Amino acid sequence: MRATSKGWRPFLLCRAVRLGAGPGVTVPEKEVLNEEDIRRAIVRIAHEVVERNHGGERLLFIGIMTRGLPLAQRLAGHVSRLEGLEVPTGSLDIGLYRDDIALRPPSLHKTDLPGDLTDTTVILVDDVLYTGRSIRAAMDALMDFGRPKQIQLAVLVDRGHRELPIRADYVGKNIPTAVEEGVRVRVQEVDGADCVVIVDGSDDERRHRTEGAA
Repeated sequence: MRATSKGWRPFLLCRAVRLGAGPGVTVPEKEVLNEEDIRRAIVRIAHEVVERNHGGERLLFIGIMTRGLPLAQRLAGHVSRLEGLEVPTGSLDIGLYRDDIALRPPSLHKTDLPGDLTDTTVILVDDVLYTGRSIRAAMDALMDFGRPKQIQLAVLVDRGHRELPIRADYVGKNIPTAVEEGVRVRVQEVDGADCVVIVDGSDDERRHRTEGAA
């Protein structure tokens, strides 16, 4: 379909489906990153991580469930190839550490960390950085598994609107958004395609993603 004058369209790529809508129902979305954009962003972040940490020794990439995990695995793979060593990865569920747990039941996933975090440099990875509340929850969760030497934050998208004093060390793309908009990251491993779209949607849609909701 043709784009409107504002660049919005019923988005058919990446198989977008409105949450809670019936089959085949589409919602106005605008693609801001495509597959190649995401690939380049991940490669660049991997190089920045290696440069900042003077190599890949004692690095541990931990992805916040759900879409942070495949991004962490991709980043670790690039660093492994750059440095010629195996860089471990893990997954972190923050459901029980969120500050809005009393308002809505958490969706729980498995936390899988490759051993003690003590004296490691943890690269915490998420898809979208928004208010910062999910990242705070993630850091609280990490401390239950050891005392890392350092925690650094890598995100594919920083959409602004921070409510806590949290800043990413590595950002794939800064994307200015309005509060009423949503940002959807789709990855091949979870969604069958790689893209980032802005959703001109309802409050329920905007609250779908953990960082997007907090």
